[in-house]
Amino acid sequence: MILFPAIDLKNGQCVRLEQGDMDRATVFNLDPAAQAKSFAAQGFEYLHVVDLDGAFAGKPMNAQAVESMLQVVKMPVQLGGGIRDLATIEAWLGKGVSRVIIGTAAVRDPALVKDAAKKFPGRVAVGLDARDGKVAVQGWAESSEVTALEIAQRFEDAGVAAIIFTDIARDGLLKGLNLDATIELAATISTPVIASGGFGSIDDVKALILPRAAKLAGAIVGRALYDGRLDPTEALALMRRAAAA
Repeated sequence: MILFPAIDLKNGQCVRLEQGDMDRATVFNLDPAAQAKSFAAQGFEYLHVVDLDGAFAGKPMNAQAVESMLQVVKMPVQLGGGIRDLATIEAWLGKGVSRVIIGTAAVRDPALVKDAAKKFPGRVAVGLDARDGKVAVQGWAESSEVTALEIAQRFEDAGVAAIIFTDIARDGLLKGLNLDATIELAATISTPVIASGGFGSIDDVKALILPRAAKLAGAIVGRALYDGRLDPTEALALMRRAAAA
């Protein structure tokens, strides 16, 4: 079980959105590299980064910020947002990103996911962001007609490293992870599932280490860390004790 601190990039700055709405963005740090170093110093072992502008534009828009983070931290980085072709995937992996996250293209171009997962084993994840059960695309600006489970099942035998499942309705609101839906998805597919959206407090950590969440591969935490609602030392210590038990 990995706890991923999140850095969402908008105009080169670290922000957090509410329910994926770019007009409801709060800036938490003007220096993404400094934020990444802070998370590393707190003891986190894997960084989750999203290029929000890229998700809307369909191509990388915060490359300089991402590259600055890659230069200052040694922990692996998974990156999503605007990654929609093999050339972009190859470029990011070549620059030191450990794992790319494909979202919109997983809905619209599943062949890309399969080709990339085959070419780069263990380095391609799929981001499934759901609103009312249906997967949203284009930076959550558009809704599709397919469910997260339907998309996830497409890639069961493709060698995808992980499915990152986000409940858009909860994202950035600190109301707690939607573990019921996430655990249900994890129980239905063989691909590891990472929970995202709504992480609010140490109570979420306690829920993640219960036996019923044992199939989950991790969870992403954002605003709760920036707001100080989650003490990283306490959270990581609790997860380490659970892992050792």
